[in-house]
Amino acid sequence: MEHLSRVPKDRIAVIIGKGGQTRKMIENSCGGKLSIDSQTGDVSIEWDKEVDPIKKMKIPDVINAIGRGLAPKRAIQLIEDEMFLRIYDIREWVGRQPKQTKRMRGRLIGTNGRIRTLIEEFSNCEIAIYGSTVVVIGDSEGLELASPAIEGILRGSEHGTVLFGLEKDRKRQRLKSKNLDTFQERGNLSTDSFETMVPGLSEARRKRRKEESIPLQSQKEKQEITNLVEDESILFGEE
Repeated sequence: MEHLSRVPKDRIAVIIGKGGQTRKMIENSCGGKLSIDSQTGDVSIEWDKEVDPIKKMKIPDVINAIGRGLAPKRAIQLIEDEMFLRIYDIREWVGRQPKQTKRMRGRLIGTNGRIRTLIEEFSNCEIAIYGSTVVVIGDSEGLELASPAIEGILRGSEHGTVLFGLEKDRKRQRLKSKNLDTFQERGNLSTDSFETMVPGLSEARRKRRKEESIPLQSQKEKQEITNLVEDESILFGEE
């Protein structure tokens, strides 16, 4: 039995789910059997004989994310290789005074949840704010966008400044990705690609190689090859 995490008591029921459905979903996703202590909030797991090492490494993140306020169906995404978890403790930024923590939660959420929603939309991450913690999940590019925005608000930056910076970072990231895709496409160009752009290129090359391979025994033979027949002529003009 491997200990995974300790969750707040008011989140134990969420991990279990109605009729144990959430616990079964987690178990089916990771390949193990959960044990949840309803008194302490300790969550442990007994692994199957054959288990994916990546899932074994990432299941504690799933439990921590649920324990810190993220919905189980959203947290289970962390099982995937490209999804990652980041947790912020608001108290590390504003101290341990409850009023300051509450004020900062309000700044992170915004009126009617507008600030949190905008950060999620810009970064394609998912954010949960629970107690004194902020949970963020997303891929590496998403976290690269969301983290500076969240940290900016925690430092006291104005919402407008944070959102402006977030939009600039997203545009820069998209441009970088577009340039990388273009570079890869150019790097994959082959003779077949040029043949598509210039029909008949391969045939012309083949004829030229064939002509070059003809042995010219004398100056007379060279002259015969370059001579024009009776109905041929050369015209010079400008294009």
